[in-house]
Amino acid sequence: MNKKSIFVLVSLIAVVTTDAVAKKSRRSARDSNSLSTKGRAPLVSHDTGYTIMKVRSAETGAGEIMVAGSYEGTVLGVDYDGSVLWTNALSGFMIHDMWCADITETADDEILVANADGTIYCLDAATGAQLWQFLPNDGGHLTPMYAVCSVKDDDGTPYVVCGAFDRNIYYVRADGTLAKTVESVTYSKERPWKEPFRSKAGFAHNANFLRPVPQADGSEHLALVGTCNHMQARGSIYLFEALADRPYGRYPVELTDMVGDFRVCDPDGDGTAELLLGSSSLGNQGISRFDLDSKSYQEYTLPRKMGASSYRVTQVETIPKGDDFQYLMLCGTHIVLRDDLNSTDQTPPEMLGGTYAYNDLWKDDAGRLILASSQSGGSCLHVIDPRTPGWKEAFSNLKPPGKIAEILKMTADVRARLATFKKPAWERDPVEVVLTQANPDHPVAKQIAANYNSPVFLKYLWNNHVQDPADWDRETVLKNNPSYLKKRDRRKKYDWTQEQVIADISTEYDGAAGVSMWAGHGTDPYYYSPATLRGLVDAADKKPTVFIWPEMNGSSEAFEAVMDHLFYPLADYMRGKNAHIYVRNKNVFWQGAVYLPAWAGILSGAYSDIFTSGLEETTDKTQDLSVAGRMGLWVSGALDSWGMRCSRDNPSFDRQRQHSYQRLPNHFLRNMVYNMAGGATFLNCTYVDADYMSLAWELVAKGALYIPKREEIVSFSPVHLSMKDPDHHYLEDAEESKWTVFYDQEFEQNNPFVFSRMNGSWPGAPVTPWDFSSYASGVKDRRQNFLPPYPKGLVLITPPQHGVFADTKAPRGAMTDHLHPMYRTILQEFITDGRHYYAPDGSATYPADRYYKNVSDAIEAGAQQLPITVSGDVAWVCAQTDERHLRLTLVDSGYLNPKARKACVHFNSVVPVKVTNVLSRNVLELNSPSQTQIHVPVGGFCFIDIELQEPFFPDNG
Repeated sequence: MNKKSIFVLVSLIAVVTTDAVAKKSRRSARDSNSLSTKGRAPLVSHDTGYTIMKVRSAETGAGEIMVAGSYEGTVLGVDYDGSVLWTNALSGFMIHDMWCADITETADDEILVANADGTIYCLDAATGAQLWQFLPNDGGHLTPMYAVCSVKDDDGTPYVVCGAFDRNIYYVRADGTLAKTVESVTYSKERPWKEPFRSKAGFAHNANFLRPVPQADGSEHLALVGTCNHMQARGSIYLFEALADRPYGRYPVELTDMVGDFRVCDPDGDGTAELLLGSSSLGNQGISRFDLDSKSYQEYTLPRKMGASSYRVTQVETIPKGDDFQYLMLCGTHIVLRDDLNSTDQTPPEMLGGTYAYNDLWKDDAGRLILASSQSGGSCLHVIDPRTPGWKEAFSNLKPPGKIAEILKMTADVRARLATFKKPAWERDPVEVVLTQANPDHPVAKQIAANYNSPVFLKYLWNNHVQDPADWDRETVLKNNPSYLKKRDRRKKYDWTQEQVIADISTEYDGAAGVSMWAGHGTDPYYYSPATLRGLVDAADKKPTVFIWPEMNGSSEAFEAVMDHLFYPLADYMRGKNAHIYVRNKNVFWQGAVYLPAWAGILSGAYSDIFTSGLEETTDKTQDLSVAGRMGLWVSGALDSWGMRCSRDNPSFDRQRQHSYQRLPNHFLRNMVYNMAGGATFLNCTYVDADYMSLAWELVAKGALYIPKREEIVSFSPVHLSMKDPDHHYLEDAEESKWTVFYDQEFEQNNPFVFSRMNGSWPGAPVTPWDFSSYASGVKDRRQNFLPPYPKGLVLITPPQHGVFADTKAPRGAMTDHLHPMYRTILQEFITDGRHYYAPDGSATYPADRYYKNVSDAIEAGAQQLPITVSGDVAWVCAQTDERHLRLTLVDSGYLNPKARKACVHFNSVVPVKVTNVLSRNVLELNSPSQTQIHVPVGGFCFIDIELQEPFFPDNG
């Protein structure tokens, strides 16, 4: 190297070093200034207009800014005065992780975004402009990027490290080019504990978290939390030197439950970092401190009394306390403060109770704590300064402005209008809605029961005691069915006799409208003998009785025997006795396993008056399919009713991040409204806030919410998808929603499916163009699509009606017997098994990625045959209420990201003369004879009456 080259190199090093030192000096000066709290507010809320899920902080030449990632995938740069400096919508898909660091060693940090579309995006923190993007391959079918950070190697060279659900981690240079791939299968010790999962996955993991660990020489090591299952495997911490092929240490996680939060800090400033892990759990919440010197864990379990039990992530940071520090743990609505994590010290911690839970917690360089939006649909960033007096009181009293305030105002307005509401004279009386878990003693319930016929409030029983198997000789009865002989539910005590069961439960009917209770579970369908259940039906004396069986996804020959021994004979006995069997199954059961032989009796319609369908919407990401499947069975005549469920874990599709502690259950309220507007009449809901959710009861009682019969609905697409015997891999993919290590790129590329990307490797992932969810539901990713838009009309998933796959002798009859008469001549059927499409005569099979265009085109054409269609990110249902009136229900479709929507109503085969908001009585302007726009408030819904120029199907009814 010549002298000139050496001079240039030395000069460059000097410039870079000077820039780095200058940047460090700026940060040090700011941190020093941050010690002064004079005139500073202890807590400030900034409304961004977005539902913020992730927060970080970044350094720019102009100072530190907040970096926020929204539910929709937009990244925002926000100044501390609340000004939104820039926004970048990126791909429009979910953000799983963000990291801010100066990887280019300039005055501005770069923002690294791990996106559900499989990409790492690098943005300039000062402007939000995209600098580059990294994709692991260009072959498509990329799993979501889940974790990202940066590390410096021994030479001080920074690298981006990222992990996807393809089981690899990637080192990426500062210019976005790939430096190295490390496959977890080469070193992982994580492995499923039972077959067939063990053989299928082998030893592999996905990167749950990636974080840098500073070293004394200025370099950084990599700490990786790896796991193979997002609900049942805590995984391990793996420690790597930067760019190493294998870890130098592996330490199985010791924590109360799954790892939902992971941080590296040096709270005492001694130069030795410690690793802090927070749990993601329903029950015991805790944190764990991993000491890098001793390579040991120190666990701390949080107090159990921190508000109502539910799914929460515990996030932990350190804050100053005098000249020392203390640990701050954010869990649900509470902050827990503790000086140390000594589990043997029984000194009660300091606890601060708040009103809402938040989606994320971050500590910036100045020591301020940034909270992301409230999990109840909030839109703010909340900045807490723990050095400022009064911050604790400010947190406890925090009532977020923005969307939370708008939602509360909206629901108060609805209640006020409902007080004087009278249903239109031409509408019939409300149908009976059965509430299986509402409190009959709630004041609103009592008022409704005294004045209205619907809804009906059943007394819900949670029985800790169930029948002793010896009392009904289970050993003898099930000796030929060993799969179910030994099954037990560990939540129950099997210690009662039949006499005790009947004597205890029969008294619950006294003074009650009826009773609902679990009669079994997928872990054990036999809480009680068939004779005991018959005795309970008799004891009810025709008062409403609902037996609930959750998670009954069985389909084996052994389960067929259970159906023949328990369910079908019980259903025969229940006829005419006002009793129902509520099956609350998971994943794609209602458009999948129900079409297997074990469930043939239900599918045929032979027990349509007894069975009803509900969905256990936990962990799965396919709620838009379930709506189409449950309603499809109802409309086909297989079932005379369908049901819905709201429960505290519904928002959690990713158990590693169970931010599911919504204290304002507006998402539940809208889900109830949408499902009942679609004809659901059995509601199995957890009442997080019964005062708030009881608004749905009032809407039903007074007829403001119109609950249609199936023959009144006119918003079904004329196109329906009928299921033949379902493909095995399609069912397997959906049932493996907890496992995160089953991705096979070659299989995905060579095997297109009608329903796809459902296992645990795809949280928040985009759906393919040929997936039903894309071309029919109108949803774009695998998330909480409880309120799907179906802009061309709801495309039902049904039993086959014609051709070789149809059961023409089934008691349910033809689907047209149960539909609105407009469908008699316009229905068009396509056949699928979840993987392929089939000719009705079975003579041909069509691939999903090509034939879907035929189905999509038919749906587009069929939409013009409906009286109306609706676009604009709203869920909607339309029913005919008399010859000249349609009732349209519009619901804000943002389940966790509520937003004011503009619903565009397209008039296709009808001409409106008047459009009226039923609750406000306002007559809405008709923009044109062919369409109009209707405002749907944030977190809200609208009930619209459409008066027609001419009678619509005057022979209806």
